[in-house]
Amino acid sequence: MWSDQRIPGPACFYRRHLKTALLLAILPACAIPAFADDAQPQRPAIRSNRWEEDWSVLADPRLRTEPLDALKYIPLIPGDPKSYLSFGVTIRERYEFNDTPAFGTGDKKADGYLLDRTQMHVDLHLNENWQIFTEVEDDRAPDKKMPGPADEDQVDLRLAFLAYTNQFDAGTLKARIGRQDFDFDLQRFVSSRDGPNVRQSFDAAWGDWETGPWRVLGFVSQPVQYQNGEPFDDYSNHHLLFHTLRVERQVLGTNELSAYYARYERDDARYPDAEGNEIRNILDMRFAGKSGDIDWDLEAMGQQGKVGSSNVLAWAAGTRLGYTFTSTTWQPRIGLQLDAASGDRRPNDGNLETFNPLFPNGYYFSLAGYTGYANLLHVKPSLTLKPLPGVSVLGAVGLQWRETTADAVYVQPNIPIKGTAGEGGGWTGYYEQLRVDWAITPNLSSAVEAVHYDVGQAVRRAGGQDSNYVGVELKYSL
Repeated sequence: MWSDQRIPGPACFYRRHLKTALLLAILPACAIPAFADDAQPQRPAIRSNRWEEDWSVLADPRLRTEPLDALKYIPLIPGDPKSYLSFGVTIRERYEFNDTPAFGTGDKKADGYLLDRTQMHVDLHLNENWQIFTEVEDDRAPDKKMPGPADEDQVDLRLAFLAYTNQFDAGTLKARIGRQDFDFDLQRFVSSRDGPNVRQSFDAAWGDWETGPWRVLGFVSQPVQYQNGEPFDDYSNHHLLFHTLRVERQVLGTNELSAYYARYERDDARYPDAEGNEIRNILDMRFAGKSGDIDWDLEAMGQQGKVGSSNVLAWAAGTRLGYTFTSTTWQPRIGLQLDAASGDRRPNDGNLETFNPLFPNGYYFSLAGYTGYANLLHVKPSLTLKPLPGVSVLGAVGLQWRETTADAVYVQPNIPIKGTAGEGGGWTGYYEQLRVDWAITPNLSSAVEAVHYDVGQAVRRAGGQDSNYVGVELKYSL
């Protein structure tokens, strides 16, 4: 694989538009409906984590209703439907325009660009117990003026792991080893980072035991660090470590109560008030579920440790509440999101209270990704409507303050805006968000999102400006 810069003249145009042409060529195939009997097993839904899909149901020839099903299920052992080979691809094209990235601070200027992501995978099931999954990802941002690590990563190994699953009388054992991804809950703090162009992977060993209402899992990992110099140059090492032990239990029906301990280690960390090797011991608790038309998700995290010679004591909490009028036309959902994360209240006192959001979801607040989950107070009422089958419309207003004015305003991923720490008031600003999602077919989806952010005086005095973002996305999965 070659980079765009190495391709001269017309070949450059060809490379940058090849995947768009491929996407348009295969759309008619995904638009052909399936006519399976309702009593038959259902075709698997396309998942964000493609390795979770089980295509063994295509052993039944009556379910092979799509033109490319010969690639989704290739039987390997006669009489064993669970032994098969499956190929897949996900192509996502997103155009973004941001008139003031990072509020226009740090020499950021207006930018409009295409984010181009292609993932190709091979999923091998040797029987019902063993799985070998491999996925290659190619991420490009050909027109972006200042691409970052989450924007571009030419062809590289994103996933490559061996998985084992076995059901016993007492429960189910699952294990994986190799390059993999995982996410927790709403992905506030641990995510596969699907919003930005480059997803987050971990070189890890994972174990999972499920029995009745209980689930216990744990992993040791080296998060993958990304480079865009040559193909297959991403790496992980002992300079960045993340290990977790988590316990979950279903309560009051299918509602989930969970807690986990994690240890995060990073060499040469830098904060406005501390620098050096970072060690954080983390405790997270969450309660989420649904009762009738009410849904909720409550999560809190505490962090203790050291950065260099400074002691760490930080915290964060997030809440999402909603009520859906299920018997009303368009099924309106009224939502309220509340978030808070600590900042450093007393600079130069030997203590660091700035929260580390770890591996957050890049679009937890919005795709615009203006503010990070540190030194933050956030209130976001929203209204979601479903005017047509497969169509969802979200309108929201987000209000943001700093938890303490002694610390900075942080932008994605966790970067302090120079000149905001100790300056100005607590008001960061507010944003208006409009998003439309459309599941066109089971294989094809689209989304449009617009965000306007009106900054407060602290950001404005540091050189920041009001900001506008528009994103248009089309995604096809085979």
